[in-house]
Amino acid sequence: MKRTVLINIVGLSQRLLDNRLPFLTRYFKNHQGKSILPAFPAVTTTAQYNYLTGKKPGAHGIVGNGWYDRTDAEIKFWKQSNHLVQAPKIWEELKRKNPNIKVANLFWWYNMYSDVDIAVTPRPNYLADGRKFPDIYTMPKNLRNQLQDELGTFPLFHFWGPKTSIKSSQWIADCAKKVELNHQPDLSLVYLPHLDYGLQKYGPDHPKMKAELLAIDQLCQDLFTFFENRGLRIIALSEYGITPVNKSIAINRHLRLNGWLETRMEKGQELLDPGASKAFAVADHQVAHLYIKKTEYLADLKNELMLLDGVEKVMDKKEQEKAGLCHERSGDLLLVANANAWFNYYYWFDDKKAPLFAKTVDIHRKPGYDPVELFMDSSPLTPIKVAGKLLAKKLGFRTLLNVIPINETLVKGSHGRIPESKNDWPVLFSNDESLEINDHLESTDVFGLLQKAFALNSPTTVPEQINNL
Repeated sequence: MKRTVLINIVGLSQRLLDNRLPFLTRYFKNHQGKSILPAFPAVTTTAQYNYLTGKKPGAHGIVGNGWYDRTDAEIKFWKQSNHLVQAPKIWEELKRKNPNIKVANLFWWYNMYSDVDIAVTPRPNYLADGRKFPDIYTMPKNLRNQLQDELGTFPLFHFWGPKTSIKSSQWIADCAKKVELNHQPDLSLVYLPHLDYGLQKYGPDHPKMKAELLAIDQLCQDLFTFFENRGLRIIALSEYGITPVNKSIAINRHLRLNGWLETRMEKGQELLDPGASKAFAVADHQVAHLYIKKTEYLADLKNELMLLDGVEKVMDKKEQEKAGLCHERSGDLLLVANANAWFNYYYWFDDKKAPLFAKTVDIHRKPGYDPVELFMDSSPLTPIKVAGKLLAKKLGFRTLLNVIPINETLVKGSHGRIPESKNDWPVLFSNDESLEINDHLESTDVFGLLQKAFALNSPTTVPEQINNL
């Protein structure tokens, strides 16, 4: 059995494979490079579990990065329990055939409480006084301290937020090396998010992307070389491609203006009240799940939203079923944006009444995905404001790091719909020619490709001098 590493280079597409990515471009061309028909919706968690289960979201239940919990009447984003996935994962299938297979999940999503042998995932410390400290969750438990003692504290604020940088992907790559050297998993899942940040901030063709692309290219060259020197099969892929956008759709403002959405006032802030609303939307990049209180509203709402500027498609449950998306968690209607547009979660009309979390990095409290968290307020006083607030936090005082602008026009790249051009689809490539990768890959085919890889009779050989490191 040849040991395998599955490397997820988020945001990589053929559009980017040029002289800005010299190593990855050569590797793609020389190692069976193919495009993948994206998952739908083409967002992080859905794409990952199409790959890892071989099923579409109607079967595995991961209909987006977040959804409305009808029992709790709460919108929940970026949860972490693997119990949320309702279909067998690739490691469960492999372990059923060979219980001795060792699997490491390094930062792929829904990582906690799964049946992998080694798990590493972001898990900040949220203290009672409101402070947040970077940290990770691991299995086995002692791996948490071992990794952070050797690599430093996980750079959480470089993983998401206005300080995002190559540092988080570099830490994950270094973590993958440590896990390989110390544990030799048969299958390692490695997540490299760096491209995602710049592509959403600037779009794929902005001059600022040159440095970001070079950074991930150099990181991948080093990481691929490390694994190849140890005799591993490399399968590299991405979740989606990111395309340029210049329009944002405030779907919840439209619903509120037309009497569908309800808010409540708390200490001068307007908070979305989903349980009281006739209808509201959970925005997730270029798709939005719309939840409706009574089925009698369905036809009127569908007709109304079909006319909304920037909306390409409004899918009811029957149409979702044809797309493999219909599930109790999915919206009663699913909205898909035009190619140049994306959905924001904003529901207030006066920024003075916006909730306090609107100007902070708060991925769990916001009732929708917010890519504006990648930006910082452009005021010249912002650095002084940030320094003062960080000092206050170190001294133990409660303070709000409210430096995120409320300005959806800043976002220049998005994903979620199926792009018209294959150049904007995700990609897959491998250094193992015996895999014979199909020319017409769909996202759910990755599961079968991994099964095939582990069925091949090609033993791993690790050079003795490397294995003794």
